[in-house]
Amino acid sequence: MSSEALKKRKAKVLRNEAGPTEVKRGRGDGDQQCAEVEQKRLQSCNHFMTLKKLNRLAHMRLKRGRDQTHEAKQKVDVLHLQLQNLLYEVLHLQKEISKCLEFKSKHEEIDLVSEEEFYKDAPQEISRPQLTKNDPHQLTLARLDWELEQRKRLAETYKESQASKEKIQKSIEIKKEHLRSLQPGLNAIMQASLPVQEYLAVPVEQTQKHTEIAQHLPPPLYVLFVQANAYGQACDKKLTVSISGDVDEAKAMSKPPEDSQDDDSDSDAEEEQEKTKRRRSTAGGQLDDKRREMLKRHPLSLSFDLTCKDGSVLSLYFYYLINLNIMTVKAKISASTDLTTAISAGYLVKSETLLSCLYSNDHGTETPNPANRYQFDKVGIGSFADYVEELGHPYKWVQNLGGLNFPSDTSEVRGVLVGSSLSASHMENTMKLLRGRVMSRLALHKQFASLEHNIIPVTSECLYLFPAKILSRLTQWTTITQEEYMNLTFTRHVTDAGLAKETDMYFSGVVERGTARLQAAVVLNPRYPEISPLFSLSLNWKGERSGHTDDNLRAMESEVNVFKNELQGPRPGYQLLTNQISRLCVCLDVYLETEEQDDGVEGPREFPREKMCLRTVKGPNRLKPFKYNHPLGLFSHR
Repeated sequence: MSSEALKKRKAKVLRNEAGPTEVKRGRGDGDQQCAEVEQKRLQSCNHFMTLKKLNRLAHMRLKRGRDQTHEAKQKVDVLHLQLQNLLYEVLHLQKEISKCLEFKSKHEEIDLVSEEEFYKDAPQEISRPQLTKNDPHQLTLARLDWELEQRKRLAETYKESQASKEKIQKSIEIKKEHLRSLQPGLNAIMQASLPVQEYLAVPVEQTQKHTEIAQHLPPPLYVLFVQANAYGQACDKKLTVSISGDVDEAKAMSKPPEDSQDDDSDSDAEEEQEKTKRRRSTAGGQLDDKRREMLKRHPLSLSFDLTCKDGSVLSLYFYYLINLNIMTVKAKISASTDLTTAISAGYLVKSETLLSCLYSNDHGTETPNPANRYQFDKVGIGSFADYVEELGHPYKWVQNLGGLNFPSDTSEVRGVLVGSSLSASHMENTMKLLRGRVMSRLALHKQFASLEHNIIPVTSECLYLFPAKILSRLTQWTTITQEEYMNLTFTRHVTDAGLAKETDMYFSGVVERGTARLQAAVVLNPRYPEISPLFSLSLNWKGERSGHTDDNLRAMESEVNVFKNELQGPRPGYQLLTNQISRLCVCLDVYLETEEQDDGVEGPREFPREKMCLRTVKGPNRLKPFKYNHPLGLFSHR
């Protein structure tokens, strides 16, 4: 026990003089507590030593675990690296295998003979069938050897042929030289044979004159003249080509007149427009000087006479506008029959519309040369369509026949081509289209003459398309304008779809039976019969009905518009329009005869059933049987 504690205890004992017994008791308790404290101190030291020992053991075990974990991770990393190496080797081997599988040898591009021909033609020392039949590789090598052998033989043959060709060319040159020496003698013979040509009516001299005049034609007309003559001699003996115009003036035109736009300006054009407004218009619609110079035609022109099978003649007159560098054409039909009998068909044979849309979207009202737009702005010409009646139509096919090819993707014309190859590629097809156009228009003209008298002409080849008895009759057939057609309520779906164009022809027909009146509005494309007519229907019977309100009227429109191939008739299908009208009459009969009668009305039916039908109606729309079955004479649904 420390000295300080004893001093304190002694002080307390001295101050407590009255209790000696208590002092003794306190001294004994203090000794006991000191012993306990000492014992506790020894125990705590032992515990601290044990704690340090356990802490040291924990650290050693942790280090040992970390070392073991590190060794295991190293082993795993080594194994993972070995795995990645193996996978890389596998991927590399797979790529090499795929390269080997996809490898294409040069011999695969060689067209080798078949195996049958190889074993048949190749000698035994090359084919070796005992080895090659069981080994595809040896077979391929043998076939390649045989191919090499054949090519060596062909190369030798080629050399021999080349040597023979050179010998033949030398002999040809010698013969050509001999023929050139005969030219003066032949000219003398031709001059001596002129009286014989006149007596036998052989136009050798006339052909020579045409050839001489043709030298003064502008390049497009010359190309057309040459190609038309060649086509007429080779393919079409009924095509006659002639040259007309002032030859002396053509000879005097050594240089083409300069374009007016070279010395004009925008102010000059405005002054010309002001002068033009002040001038009085003449009866002939004369052009002013600048415009006349711009629209000047070459003094020479070409005339084509294309004779058809029925004796009708299509006359074409081709002109060349010098400053505009385009060709125009005028047409005229000379038929063996009177073309003034059908009033509604007058539009069909007009020279202004006869050749319209011979090719798709080729209306012939605007110039195909993009440069002309700038030329027109210089002299105040608004549109070439105002001068078409006087100058002719600049159809695109006319430019092609003359070898003129105008680029359409740029506003600047560069390198306008004039080539005989372009003309030759379009000549045959254009002549066929021209002859087909004349035949179709004349056939329509003849049909319209009958339709205006309420007669539907049906040829004997097409009688099987219709039943023997048709009670509905055509009572009216007239021509209408595009505005009148667009004002009809039941044609709105056609105009909204863009199927009614300015170049089309429009007609109206009325089919009647009893109190029922069916009106048909017809759109006739200029390319008929290649593009079929389009019918729109309206029925006035017990109220007004149309395809919008009546499913059966829509089905009738489908019969004549959609199933038109059944009504085409013999090629090329000139009877399509009249067959469509006849089918319309038959469908009206079926429509009226299969209509249910009102039970409240007594007496006989207004339209008794004359047609045999398997079923009168079908489906939720109650469609009627409009399809005619010729062998059985029955009407059925589609």
